Amino acid sequence: MAKKGEGWRPLAFREMALERLRTCMHIGKLCKELGVSPSTLRKWRKQAAARHDRQPATVQLAGESVEQENRRLKRALAEKVLEVDFLQGALQQVEARRQRNIESGARASTPRSGE
Repeated sequence: MAKKGEGWRPLAFREMALERLRTCMHIGKLCKELGVSPSTLRKWRKQAAARHDRQPATVQLAGESVEQENRRLKRALAEKVLEVDFLQGALQQVEARRQRNIESGARASTPRSGE
């Protein structure tokens, strides 16, 4: 087993540091806060990129072929499109009812709190 030196950090810490590095405005301040050098952050970023390149581009369920996965994903997408269409229609109906209530000068269908 390799010796863990003073500069050793767990993988979770490295990933958190790289995530913060992506949104960081001042790298020097981030390095001070994390207690690592800029060269260490560069090395971690390079290692993470290498790990990312080695991973497969798609994650398939066990025993699922690409065609099966494609069908499953298309079905899921179609369901989500139907949900969005339904919700957009419902929202349009609610907005239309509000417009009619506002134009007629009628009170809102629900009383105000405290009345």
